[in-house]
Amino acid sequence: MSDAQDALFKALADPTRRALFERLCREGEKTVGALTARAGVSQPVVSKHLGILKQAGLVRDRHEGRQTHYSAQLGALAPLVDWTSEMAGFWQNRFNDLEDLLKRMDQ
Repeated sequence: MSDAQDALFKALADPTRRALFERLCREGEKTVGALTARAGVSQPVVSKHLGILKQAGLVRDRHEGRQTHYSAQLGALAPLVDWTSEMAGFWQNRFNDLEDLLKRMDQ
């Protein structure tokens, strides 16, 4: 697994970060204050989680006046999609091989 994949899995492994990312995906750009209002944790904790998501490339920030707006970067999920597809293909091949073996054993 690459460093980029490791960073993405680590960033999304935390339920609070995953919830913040999901909210940004579903609802679009939000300020830190708006995200904090429904996060169930303090603003410094939300900011810390957003920093980790930003470091993993999952969110981007934009400063406007005194507020910071965050938006999800869906393209950052590509390495996870690639890895998941690779693993799904691997296991599908294994199941196909097992099915072939079982058919040969029945004959």
